[in-house]
Amino acid sequence: MKSICVIPARYSSTRLPGKPLKDICGAPMICRVYERASRAKSVDEVIVATDDERIFAAVENNSGRAMMTRADHKTGTDRLAEVAEKFSDVDVIVNVQGDEPLIEPSLIDELVAEFADENLQMATVATELTDDAEIKNPNNVKVVIDRNNNALYFSRSPIPFPRNAGKAKVFKHIGIYAYRRNFLLNYAKMAPTPLEQSESLEQLRALENGYKIRVIKSSCRFVGVDTEEDLKLVNEIYRREIERDGHERRKNLERKPER
Repeated sequence: MKSICVIPARYSSTRLPGKPLKDICGAPMICRVYERASRAKSVDEVIVATDDERIFAAVENNSGRAMMTRADHKTGTDRLAEVAEKFSDVDVIVNVQGDEPLIEPSLIDELVAEFADENLQMATVATELTDDAEIKNPNNVKVVIDRNNNALYFSRSPIPFPRNAGKAKVFKHIGIYAYRRNFLLNYAKMAPTPLEQSESLEQLRALENGYKIRVIKSSCRFVGVDTEEDLKLVNEIYRREIERDGHERRKNLERKPER
């Protein structure tokens, strides 16, 4: 089974203009996402899909691979499908958002592994929410999951409604997807559906058309970058990781016996 990871990236952002090129400890954010995704063992290639020459140049100048795509795409899925059309030998395509510089490589591997189920067409990720303010925040998309780990529904509203509090966990949807290639090409051509338009959540299109979406439950820490505050936090996390890695390297050098 051949898999690739595609990272759609646009320059424009309402809350953080030029977001993909924002600096994270000496490298553009899009390059940090690329670095993390490239550590996944299950993907044969990682590609940044963009319509902006500045993003293309940043990735290529940092030893990554980028592809120019059309500028008229309405969604990241449309941009993903344009790339998928060029890779007829690929079975699974993983979509990692360009503002997730802390993406866990092993999570990409978990998503790809789900496609050992030949009937599976689409998979994504969720993490448990416990903070009430986070649950009520409409920017945090919630998902309810059945006993077979398939999505029942996605919403910006708090779901399930806590009529009897403590009976069910609340899960936040993480916007990382994996698709079987042929499904992705068909999915991008489907007309928008009523629930999708009401919630402004593209994944509801798949559910409304009768397709299942497998959901992996993860305890990984996710800090997407939407604001300057997010950017500061991610920089601090990266600094700590760099310091920790440097400390580990020094310890390993000290352990080496003299010849």
